[in-house]
Amino acid sequence: MLVAAAVCPSPPLLVPQLAAGAAEELADARTACSDALAVLAASRPDLLVVVGSVAHGQGGGYDEGTHGSFASFGVDLTVTLGSAGARPTGEGAPGPLPASLAVGAWLLERARWSAAPVAGVAVAEGLAPDACAVLGADLGGSADRVAMLVLGDGSACRTLKAPGYLDDRAEPFDAAAARALGAADTAALAALDPVLAHELKAAGRAPWQVLAGAAQGAGLDGRLLYEDAPYGVGYFVAAWS
Repeated sequence: MLVAAAVCPSPPLLVPQLAAGAAEELADARTACSDALAVLAASRPDLLVVVGSVAHGQGGGYDEGTHGSFASFGVDLTVTLGSAGARPTGEGAPGPLPASLAVGAWLLERARWSAAPVAGVAVAEGLAPDACAVLGADLGGSADRVAMLVLGDGSACRTLKAPGYLDDRAEPFDAAAARALGAADTAALAALDPVLAHELKAAGRAPWQVLAGAAQGAGLDGRLLYEDAPYGVGYFVAAWS
C-alpha cells in the first residue's frame, strides 16, 4: 500500500554541477525536494519506488544499484540508484538509468537515503492513462508499505524562450496539475489530457498518473512545497502522506 509520495521535477539542471553559474536559480526547488524526501523517510516504507519518464522507448524497471551518468550533459558525474553497495539482480532493464531516474538517484544520494530498498521504474511519456493507472496500482501493492519518488515536469511552453515556445494553454495546464499535486487529488491527475500534455511537452503527465493509480484509495493528504516556471518549464514539488 502506498503510504507516502514525493513529487519532484526531473531536469538535469537540478544538479548544481550541471547548472554551473545558474545553480542558484533552482536552489529553492532543491530545498523543497529535500523536504519532500524527508516525508518519505518518515513514513517508514518497506520499499521506495522511483518513477520517471522516458521520451523514447517503452520504459522498464531498474534494480537498486543501477548506475546513471550525466556525461551526455557535459559533466563527468555518475550516480547510483539506492545503495551504492547494492548489486543489480539482473532482472531489471540494463543500465544506464534514463535521465529522469538519474536525477532521482542524485536526489537520494544528496539526502543520504537509507530508509528502505529502492527500485526504479521508467514510464514511456506516451503511456495511456489507463495503463498508467494499472501500473500504479501494481507498484502501490508491491510491498506492505510503499513510498514513491515521482520525477516529472509540467509544460515546457510557458515563455517565448521555453523549449516548446509560448503556448497559451500551458499556464492553465500547469495550474491544474499544481492544484492536483498539492491536494493529492488522484481523480484530477488521472483526468489530465495526454494529447494536450504531449503538445505542451509535459513529461510529468505519465509519472503523475502512475502515482494517481498507486494512491487510489490510500487516503493521503498533499502539500505543494514549490511551484515555479524557470526557463519556461513548469516545475512542482509536492509531498503526500
